[in-house]
Amino acid sequence: MSLTDKVVVVTGGSRGLGKQMVLAFAEAGADVVIASRKLDRCAALADEVQERFGRRALPVACNVSDWAQCDALVQTVYDAFGRVDVLVNNAGLSPLYPSLDQVTEALFDKVIGVNLKGPFRLSALIGSRMAAGGGGGSIINISSIEAIRPEPFAVPYSAAKAGLNALTGGLAQTFAPNVRVNTIQCGPFETDIATAWPDELRAELTKHNALRRVGKPEEIVGAALFFATEASAFCTGATLAIDGGWR
Repeated sequence: MSLTDKVVVVTGGSRGLGKQMVLAFAEAGADVVIASRKLDRCAALADEVQERFGRRALPVACNVSDWAQCDALVQTVYDAFGRVDVLVNNAGLSPLYPSLDQVTEALFDKVIGVNLKGPFRLSALIGSRMAAGGGGGSIINISSIEAIRPEPFAVPYSAAKAGLNALTGGLAQTFAPNVRVNTIQCGPFETDIATAWPDELRAELTKHNALRRVGKPEEIVGAALFFATEASAFCTGATLAIDGGWR
C-alpha cells in the first residue's frame, strides 16, 4: 500500500473525505496536490501535510465545474511535478431544493458541472498523459449510492453521479492497459454536507444501511489506498461500495 514519491491530485481535497484521503496519501509517502475552490483551506492543509509527514503539498484554487480552471490546474501540476500518478475526482456538491420544479437551470448546471463535467475534463487530460507516459497511473472517481438509489431530495446529483459511474467504465477502456480507473461509491458520510441534513433525513439514511449509522470520513481511506496503489493492480472499471451495507 506504499505511495512513496508518487504524485497524487485530490479535488475537493481541503475538507471532508478529500482531506482524509490527502492525509492518508501523504502518510503513505506521496506528494499531494490539494485542489478546491478555497485556496486558504488548501494552504492550511498543505502546511499540515508538510509538518506531519514531510511531504511536498501544493495547494491550488480550482472550481472544477469551469473547464478553463481544470486546464489551469493540470498545467500547474505538471509544471510543478512533471507527472501525476493518481487522480482522485472527489469534488462534489448536492444543494437541497424545495421541489423539482423549483430547481433552477443554474443549480442544475452547477451540480452537473462539479460532479461530472469536471471529472471528465481532468480525467481526459491527466489520463491521456498517464497512458502516453509509460508509467501508467490510477484514476479514482468518488461517486454516491444516489447513483443507483436516487432519492427525491437529490435528483440532479443522482443523475450526475450515475454519469460518473458510466464515465469510469468508459475511461477504463479508453486508457487501458496502463491506466486503471475505478469508482468508490459512498453511502452517507459525516462531512460538512451532513450538517445541512434535517433530523428526519439523517434518521432515514441511518435506517437504510446494515450498520445503522453514517460513515466517518476516515473510513474511506482503506478503499482509496487500495485503488491508488498496486494492491489493486488487476482492478479497473470497478465500483466499490463503501456504504455501511445499504439496503
